[in-house]
Amino acid sequence: MPLTLYVLRHAKAEDVAAGGDHERVLRGRGRKAAKGIGRALARLEELPDLVLTSTAARARETAELVLEASGGAAELEQRREVYEASARTLLDQVASLPEDAERVLLVGHQPGLSLLIAELTGAEPDFPTAACARVDLTVARWKDVAPGTGRIVWLFPADVLTALASTQG
Repeated sequence: MPLTLYVLRHAKAEDVAAGGDHERVLRGRGRKAAKGIGRALARLEELPDLVLTSTAARARETAELVLEASGGAAELEQRREVYEASARTLLDQVASLPEDAERVLLVGHQPGLSLLIAELTGAEPDFPTAACARVDLTVARWKDVAPGTGRIVWLFPADVLTALASTQG
């Protein structure tokens, strides 16, 4: 079975937090976008088996809201290594995913996420807050994920996903 990696940049967050960058929470529009993304993933029937998120407050909150709004039952796993990670570190995190997960949503930060997509697919996308990409992998096991083993199937900014979630039909 082919593997799918959904890459999601956290939604729009506050500019500062008393506890520092790691403690920045989502703004109101960020919470709205995260919920819209969750509804859109459900509508597209693109629900992950596992959600891997940075431990930063804005990424955790994005992941939790996406899961809640999607109605999905995926496990949520937080890893400090995803916070401010390089493409290499993110690639290592992906390669360490459990084999029973076929669809994984990775929630993290820039510039690591767009650089990870570039490593996997050969193309570095513009990746604003709350953008989500689907990358299909040509390998059957996460431990075999390496540069060049993916292709972008779609990449949508938050407003497109939110609009999709609210359309009828």
